Amino acid sequence: MSAPRLRGDTPERAGLDPEEIRHLVREVHDLTTGSRPWAAGAVLAVGRGPYLAVEEAAGWAVRYASYDEEKDAGVELPPDSRVPMTTDTPFDLASLTKLLTSVAAVQQIERGTLGIDARVGAYLPDFRAAARHDVTVRQLLTHTSGLRPELPLYDCADDAERLEMLRAEPPIGVPGTYCYSDLNFLLLQHVLERITGRTLDVLVHDGITRPLGMTATRFGPCPAAAATEDQRRPWAKADRGMLRGVVHDENAWALGGVAGHAGLFSTARDLAVFCRALLSGGAYGPARILGPDFVELLLTPPGLGFAVDQAWFMGELAGRGAAGHTGFTGTSLVLDPVTDTFVVLLANTVHPRRGAAESGPRAAVGTRVARAVRG
Repeated sequence: MSAPRLRGDTPERAGLDPEEIRHLVREVHDLTTGSRPWAAGAVLAVGRGPYLAVEEAAGWAVRYASYDEEKDAGVELPPDSRVPMTTDTPFDLASLTKLLTSVAAVQQIERGTLGIDARVGAYLPDFRAAARHDVTVRQLLTHTSGLRPELPLYDCADDAERLEMLRAEPPIGVPGTYCYSDLNFLLLQHVLERITGRTLDVLVHDGITRPLGMTATRFGPCPAAAATEDQRRPWAKADRGMLRGVVHDENAWALGGVAGHAGLFSTARDLAVFCRALLSGGAYGPARILGPDFVELLLTPPGLGFAVDQAWFMGELAGRGAAGHTGFTGTSLVLDPVTDTFVVLLANTVHPRRGAAESGPRAAVGTRVARAVRG
């Protein structure tokens, strides 16, 4: 039996309070206005059940030509040279990539080709440090391996040096203790590629995006994407200039744009489909990407790749098993199985330059959606 597909409809039909939704849309527009906005632009998608109740674009996909470090301000393009944000604008997802890597991993667990509590060394004996310290697949998926947050792979001379750095990197924390690390998902990528004989981009395409019809979701380059950063040292880790359509994360860039922790581009509508599929127990239309028991495994606290009940970016959606993630470029998604609701907020907050992480607006969006839910 086919699972319901998303269809656009009114907030009322979706069981969402229209007045709260009107406030939400206005507040998202406000986030993109003024001389120093939270984000140059944003796209919001909110749905409940099979209904996509909100799909709204605000601000600019490209607003700045560069960043002026002396004035600590973006150099704005002339109005006729800016690129307005649309609901079809793709975004650099940054760490939301981890969610699709997680689904790809749980697909292999469902098929019996990957053991969730198996040692990474059983699949990657050449990754000497992980093998010696008995790092497990579950620890990679839950950020409890003890691996440090990142390595400067972008400073390596070539791919061979980058690979050797990963192979030799031991945990520095206490195994079982939470420490968010991109390295977990780089190792997970190598595990998946080793056991399947296919690259991560192929696994994501064949196992997730193609069956779900997520045609706008792919690893870069993505020329039509919202711009990110005028990437220069010392605030960045590489001197690359204003980025648009190429991955922002310096390590993902150094690895060729396909990485387990970052590199995907997508639209709010595609991510709405992804959320709907998970809320429907792994199915969307005639396609099924996971069985219901394995979706439950993915989303059960503490979550495999997904963060669960994190009020700092979910607001009042947290507290009942809501799951989601954020991305450094300004992206986020949250799905709430209890109310069958999801919210996707994509923003280019690092355009024209990264700053201190500020997730208050994300939490406010989550709270507004939680308060909009009727019944």
